[in-house]
Amino acid sequence: MFNNSSKILFIFILMMSVMITISANSWLGAWMGLEINLLSFIPLMSDNNLMSNEASLKYFLTQALASSILLFSSILFLYQNNFMNQNFFNNKYICMMILLALLMKSGTAPFHFWFPNVMEGLNWMNSLILMTWQKIAPLMLISYLMIKSMLFWCILLSIMIGSLGGLNQTSLRKLMTFSSINHLGWMLMSMYSNESLWITYFMFYAFLSFNLVFLFNMFKLFHINQLFSLFMMNKYLKFSLFLNLLSLGGLPPFLGFIPKWLTIQYLTFNNQLFMMTIMIVMTLLTLFFYLRLCYTAFMLNYYENNWNYKIYWNNFMINLYLTFSFFSTFGLFIISLMFYLN
Repeated sequence: MFNNSSKILFIFILMMSVMITISANSWLGAWMGLEINLLSFIPLMSDNNLMSNEASLKYFLTQALASSILLFSSILFLYQNNFMNQNFFNNKYICMMILLALLMKSGTAPFHFWFPNVMEGLNWMNSLILMTWQKIAPLMLISYLMIKSMLFWCILLSIMIGSLGGLNQTSLRKLMTFSSINHLGWMLMSMYSNESLWITYFMFYAFLSFNLVFLFNMFKLFHINQLFSLFMMNKYLKFSLFLNLLSLGGLPPFLGFIPKWLTIQYLTFNNQLFMMTIMIVMTLLTLFFYLRLCYTAFMLNYYENNWNYKIYWNNFMINLYLTFSFFSTFGLFIISLMFYLN
């Protein structure tokens, strides 16, 4: 990706468009930033194969539909507030239309229909951008527009679909997709409880996703059976990979538990115990399919499936990955020790 000068330009525009959206002082300005973001990401998605072209077309059509709803709602909102003395439209319904468009752009359930199909056609670096960077602008705009009644049901559906959807998946990209939908539900719930908590959650989620995608991209892993046969010669990589999966699922001793812990704490303070119980039960389902993977990998050796004996090991990249894995695994202990010493 970084050897191509045009792609470097599009990455720069992609980064700037998010800044434009976040700093916009009107809905039309935010819409303009989202459109630039869309048009800069489409060329990055095309990878000279049929799957990526299909994925980019699906992504474009869905985002164009969401953008048209957002533009229509923004114009209606401005028209009512600036040019009409009488309220022919209820502001609440216009805000709900804007929120619907933003939820569709971010891939939150029940508007997640495009997300798994698009992810399946992308390479790992584009998948990482779609799971992390592309979520910043819609989530920031959603935080400006908190309609709690509508958001509550979207949070509930995201957590349920993200947990149940990953149960029978063999594709790693789809597994990461449904994990992302589940984490989106948690992010929206943290936004629901506290305005700035979702940013902390997002930073932890982005770090853990980068950690896993870094290894998947290094060894070109796309399906679960590849995980079992590849790391026969290197047990450290095998253990660190599956511990990172458990950390992404939010198992308590690992770093991924910190944002969930903070969210649970705020939900307890706000007496939202019913929602908290549902979220924890659904997250246990997510942990179930991660633990099922880890149990199989730790207990069995797949010598007969290991056809590729000559694997090129880039020592610098592997050491870098193991450093990230150390923080992902022992991050909770390090942060707890820092707070204890202070």
